[in-house]
Amino acid sequence: MEKRKILLVDDDKDLIDLYSEVFENANFEVLQAGDGIEGLDKATKELPDLIFTGIVMPRMDGFSMIELLQKTVMTSNIPIVISSHMGREEDRMRANTLGVKDFIVRGTTTPVEVINRINTILAKTNDEYVVEMNPLAFDAQQLLKDLGLQDGLKCPKCQEKLELKMKLTNASERKFEARIVCPKCG
Repeated sequence: MEKRKILLVDDDKDLIDLYSEVFENANFEVLQAGDGIEGLDKATKELPDLIFTGIVMPRMDGFSMIELLQKTVMTSNIPIVISSHMGREEDRMRANTLGVKDFIVRGTTTPVEVINRINTILAKTNDEYVVEMNPLAFDAQQLLKDLGLQDGLKCPKCQEKLELKMKLTNASERKFEARIVCPKCG
């Protein structure tokens, strides 16, 4: 599986180190930047699959960086997720206006949940959708049995909850390719 590239932009070194490890363990190639100016430079040179940025930083804040990225053809379609330590409603509204894909408040979202949300965003950019499966619905038990998943909807390796990924192959006929994957192991 090809590694997806994520750019982490924040002046909080401890946070960058934490999320670098989290994303590397989830099979991401991790790039780092300490502020918006450095983030803008790395984004235009490296063209990451996603940018995970803080807001308040020296030299250039996250919102200013996002505005400049959106004005550049090469970077205008890169999905951006904000990591906020304050979670202020005015920041959330501004992020929404700028087309930010997700607004994560530090301390209220676990690293595993952050990975799941990032994977969902990246799947959507490739005509892929992530669907939560209910092990008790309709034919789910028979499907699990047929696939040899004795532990229900948990990954046999890491026990993470499995996801159903669907890739649109023909919109007019509503046809998809589907696969069951672990968001952590792939």
